[in-house]
Amino acid sequence: MTKYDVIIIGAGPAGYTAAVYTSRANLKTIMLAGDTPGGQLLLTSEVENFPGFRKGIMGPDLMTEMKAQALNFGTEFRSDFVTKIDLSGITKKVWVGKDLYESKVVIISTGASANWLGLKNEQRLMGKGISACAVCDAFFFTGKHVVVVGGGDSAMEEATTLAKFADKVTIIHRRDSFRASKIMQDRVRNNKKIDIILNTEVIDVLGDNFVEGVTLKDTVSGSESKLACGGLFVAIGHTPATKLFKDVLTLDGKGYIKSKPTTETEIPGVFAAGDVSDSRYRQAITAAGEGCKAALEAEHYIENI
Repeated sequence: MTKYDVIIIGAGPAGYTAAVYTSRANLKTIMLAGDTPGGQLLLTSEVENFPGFRKGIMGPDLMTEMKAQALNFGTEFRSDFVTKIDLSGITKKVWVGKDLYESKVVIISTGASANWLGLKNEQRLMGKGISACAVCDAFFFTGKHVVVVGGGDSAMEEATTLAKFADKVTIIHRRDSFRASKIMQDRVRNNKKIDIILNTEVIDVLGDNFVEGVTLKDTVSGSESKLACGGLFVAIGHTPATKLFKDVLTLDGKGYIKSKPTTETEIPGVFAAGDVSDSRYRQAITAAGEGCKAALEAEHYIENI
């Protein structure tokens, strides 16, 4: 059993930023990062909208720099999954297998992952024309024809954002109607740059080194066809990494951790930061900001217990 002031579960912009702040405040901190420290940014090619990098930076490089900064201030790091937790009482208990860690504070920054289509070439072309974030990547598709898959508000928002840059946007949905709100549907239908194809599934993505098109299947007739495009945006939702906390913390209807107006959860000394509690913005900079807030709130909490 090893004791710490702060245990951070999960990595990524929120976790790394929290670690920088807590370690710099001389709070003994360990980050239990799982097997993919860095989260969704590891799947992102160039990040142009994170302040401080006027020429942009590759997603994995940004995560490497953040990790190095946290380590520089003394954060301990372990690339293993947390298997069990006990957040009751003043002393929090976290297990990685048989190893027990105790702390005064736990910051949860396990993030959320985009839901993908499971296509044959999807992972191969990830970051090479396939994305799940128009706000992040729309600029790179200026002048192109892009496809958006989905039928909810997120898909409508993605298409509307992309239409500001792309020459043409085609929304493809497997059902005969959208589930998006009427105002979002109207916004899409009134945009001359956006086309809609219903009762259709994307069953593969085409291209050698970059997306060149998609293979479509009519869900009514079963017929297949190909559609040329220069990008594929998947907007079928995200899944927060909250399975470990479902019987411990209050989650919303989508599985995200509920927190107060601050980052503190209903359990004193337990904080949630980044995409694990944010279903709206899902940006590296907002996650980093929440990591900062969680760390400052954690420091204040420790001073007053």
